[in-house]
Amino acid sequence: MSYLGENIKKFGFGLMRLPQDNGVIDVEQVKEMVDLFLDAGFTYFDTAWAYPGSEDAIRQALVERYPREKFQLATKNAAWINCKTREEAIAQFETSLRQTGAGYFDFYLLHNLGESRTQAFDNFDMWSWVQEKKKEGLIPRLLIRKHEQVQ
Repeated sequence: MSYLGENIKKFGFGLMRLPQDNGVIDVEQVKEMVDLFLDAGFTYFDTAWAYPGSEDAIRQALVERYPREKFQLATKNAAWINCKTREEAIAQFETSLRQTGAGYFDFYLLHNLGESRTQAFDNFDMWSWVQEKKKEGLIPRLLIRKHEQVQ
């Protein structure tokens, strides 16, 4: 089934809340979950810079254990969280690349648009920045929804 122009099933593995052992992400259990998910034929994983420990966990459970072409990985930018400059907002991307070890992101979301949060993306001109990253091959699939206009 085609979804968003891709051959990706409409079920993803979200990494916002992962199993923990004594307050630390249980990476061994996450590995088992990733294996079951992939064995079931699903391939889309969704993490975020703002989800503490999730990008490191997905590196260990997925990226270091499976060929890159076997999965799609999405992460998010939350420019409205503690960013006072464009450089701070952009740094989230570099941090995510380093933490996941993925090399690139199949999808990169400008996260939680709406209300006052959209202003941060406007102020930092994140719209043109993600276009640059697409040209560089670091975000091959880019969907932007800005002020009700799909670009």
